[in-house]
Amino acid sequence: MNFEIRSDDLSGLEIAELLSDHLREMHENSPPESVHALDLDGLKRPEITFWSVRSGGTLVGCGALKELDLWHAEIKSMRTARPFRGKGVGKFVLRHIIGEARKRGLKRLSLETGSMAAFAPARRLYESHGFDYCEPFADYRSDRNSVFMTLKL
Repeated sequence: MNFEIRSDDLSGLEIAELLSDHLREMHENSPPESVHALDLDGLKRPEITFWSVRSGGTLVGCGALKELDLWHAEIKSMRTARPFRGKGVGKFVLRHIIGEARKRGLKRLSLETGSMAAFAPARRLYESHGFDYCEPFADYRSDRNSVFMTLKL
């Protein structure tokens, strides 16, 4: 598959539906206090850059970069549309975000994801790109339903 990634202002219906599906799935797999996914308004904050990914004009995924400070950023809202899972969308988005973080001169890229079996594919993806497990960062607290990962750039 060929992918095209672009900045997204989050105004389209398709991206709203994909993010709604993302939040719904997070709540299906995690208790409410352990869901750290952002809604549309949360993703529109100035410290966040959001991208959508298309293939042949079809929305297939998305991802965001939240700058925490001058040297550290967090990956947010990595999502692949269900029909396109296992086709390389996640790798494509992750590599784009890592590349963008390096371009910005960031020194560290971190993320939070679930500790449950439903999140195992995401953890494997991050591990395969050099992310190591770490302690909670930013405003996160230790939570048995979350794991934290980081990559030194």
